[in-house]
Amino acid sequence: MSAAFTPSVLSSTALKLSNTTSSRFTLHSIGCLVGAMLISAPSLAAQEQNSQLIDCRASEYFNGWPEVGMSKGGHLPGAINVRPEWLNAMSASEKQAYLFEQKQLDASKPTQVYCAAKKAELLVEQLKDAGFKSVSLKKNALQENMNQLVALPHFEQLVSADWLNRLVNQPAELAALLPKAPKHQFTVIEAGWGAPKSYLVSHIKGAVYADTNLFESEPLWNQVSDDKLKSAIEALGILPDSTVILYGRDNMAAARIGQILMYAGVADVRLLDGGWDAWQSGEFATESGDVKAEKSSFDSAIPAHPEYVIGLNSAKQLLKDPEHNSLVSVRTWSEYIGDISGYTYIEPKGRIAGAKWGQGGKNANNLDDFTNPDGTMRAAEEIARKWRDWNIYPDQNVSFYCGTGWRAAEVFLFAHAMGWSNISVFDGGWYEWSMDKSNPTQTGAVSAANATAVPKA
Repeated sequence: MSAAFTPSVLSSTALKLSNTTSSRFTLHSIGCLVGAMLISAPSLAAQEQNSQLIDCRASEYFNGWPEVGMSKGGHLPGAINVRPEWLNAMSASEKQAYLFEQKQLDASKPTQVYCAAKKAELLVEQLKDAGFKSVSLKKNALQENMNQLVALPHFEQLVSADWLNRLVNQPAELAALLPKAPKHQFTVIEAGWGAPKSYLVSHIKGAVYADTNLFESEPLWNQVSDDKLKSAIEALGILPDSTVILYGRDNMAAARIGQILMYAGVADVRLLDGGWDAWQSGEFATESGDVKAEKSSFDSAIPAHPEYVIGLNSAKQLLKDPEHNSLVSVRTWSEYIGDISGYTYIEPKGRIAGAKWGQGGKNANNLDDFTNPDGTMRAAEEIARKWRDWNIYPDQNVSFYCGTGWRAAEVFLFAHAMGWSNISVFDGGWYEWSMDKSNPTQTGAVSAANATAVPKA
């Protein structure tokens, strides 16, 4: 247990929860709540001291990747990840909204910052310009607190562009020394929809192209049969023990294929955090032309993880017990309340009756609520906090859905990196659900407390 969770704190929390009328907050739920909070170990001690801590390093180090010369990675308990580079691209009003609404920082609290000295000093000035009253550097923060660092349970699933560059461009003997280096053969895949036009012009060294059409098909854009999936996997040269690292110009395409590969049984599936944009931002070398994979023989039974993908009937079963299950929409708020459908080819508007809202983005091609300004995954505690607001907890059976599966797949990978184990994608999503008028739907704004109230037929 984190030092921040003292018996007195937990007893106080339990007392408050026991006095609520919500059936969600049973003793079992209290344990779940604490578990969810421990994902990123928010420091109650820091709150008691009326101060706040900001980690201004790159998100991969915050999440758990060790910096050069360090034996482990992660962040100090309770730290909030804010990079000065993110603020540089924002207007004054955008900074205010980002710092105070999204990050929930308090300008009146004493604030400490840690990362490389020059960047920390820059962030200190940015925070002072934004109205923070007391900001200072926390020196030797990592060196003096190495045993307290908190990391994502599966941080290795999200790789940085720098790590991937060293993997593909260094000699094999040096690449093998990288933290969390592949144990067996690895394959880099650029995922996209349709012909590989941009890929042929420029891609990561050695990357093969994978068309999402080989993994999902019309009319519902659900994943293909297991037999077709096996053929698609073998065409890419993937083995059951392969490490597969995916990226995309639209990283949701990479996540869609990655999540299906996990369902199939590929042992080590990873995502380039931030996708192609992260690679370009790092100004790493590219190559042109087509890389052909050597066909493999995938000799393991498919699927190895059938629980990672559910169908319509299983989704309906989840709705019957919202205390222990969550069917989670990761569509935009406008889609969730039925103002728009989000798709040119989906006419019905609304949501699955009883579905909870797990956040989304600006539109159907965007997951801003889950990503940092540079496109990398947001801090786990920020995501988990929003989910707790909608009674979505890690001890539940949680299934994500969107329109057809791309957004849900990326959120699935984020949740998996966070250590959530009972998770899946409802493959048919809103598209399949809305095609049958007998399936209950809802429109209009709703509070988290009332989201699971399903109207009687």
